[in-house]
Amino acid sequence: MMNEIPAAGDSYRLRALVVEDEWPARNYLVELIEASQLAEVVGAVASLAEARQALQLAAGGLEIDAVFVDIALGGSDDETGLDLVRTSVHHARRPMFVLATAFKEHAIEAFELGVDDYLLKPFTQERVDQCLRRLHVRKRPSPPSSPLRIVARRGKSLVFLEPNEAWAFEAADRLTSVHTPHGTFDLDLSLSSIEASFGRALTRVHRNWLVNAAYIKELEREGGETRIFVGLGIGPERRGVSVPVSRDRAQSVREMLLASATGLRRA
Repeated sequence: MMNEIPAAGDSYRLRALVVEDEWPARNYLVELIEASQLAEVVGAVASLAEARQALQLAAGGLEIDAVFVDIALGGSDDETGLDLVRTSVHHARRPMFVLATAFKEHAIEAFELGVDDYLLKPFTQERVDQCLRRLHVRKRPSPPSSPLRIVARRGKSLVFLEPNEAWAFEAADRLTSVHTPHGTFDLDLSLSSIEASFGRALTRVHRNWLVNAAYIKELEREGGETRIFVGLGIGPERRGVSVPVSRDRAQSVREMLLASATGLRRA
């Protein structure tokens, strides 16, 4: 029935993952999805490996409702976006899939695999809105699940952390680390996969850093450099980590912090 189709701005927004290796197309599709007000993009990744990591994390508790995936993805060892759909067919918490591609000849095979919609490039706001409304109607409530926990490594042991214990995630020398009150531990996931799983609970301040904004205690600007202190306490007794903020993100990070604070006279 038509009255079941949600309008933009309805309270529930689908959680979407975008898989596209060309960053201009990826960013444009993210903008169109966000502008619809029918969904929020909780992750945007460039490869099938990162997409599978994100979906694996999502299966642990933080749901992804819909995956927008391109057919041709560079660096995917001859796999295509259809392979991501194919390997997810038997998953109990399989998300809805949308093929977002320039290749119309795969439509029959895609729908046989159970793809929920097929978007052809160049994308338009009207077509993306139409697609998201269809997904809203098709979405079924998921069974309740346990809260997502973070599994990290400490030597040969596994460490289980609550999400609110993470101060920041750092990528360096092909390794990913999580900084917490209990110490720093190694992770097997990329920053993009972590960002896809936790969405807006984390803030990207640098290409190598994701931070939990609730733990940002200080913002320091000196010369052309900006740094934040993430952790507990202020002053000599503080515990945490000093994080660089990239120049292209410095202003947005400052505005984000000031938007939820009071006490500073602004120009």
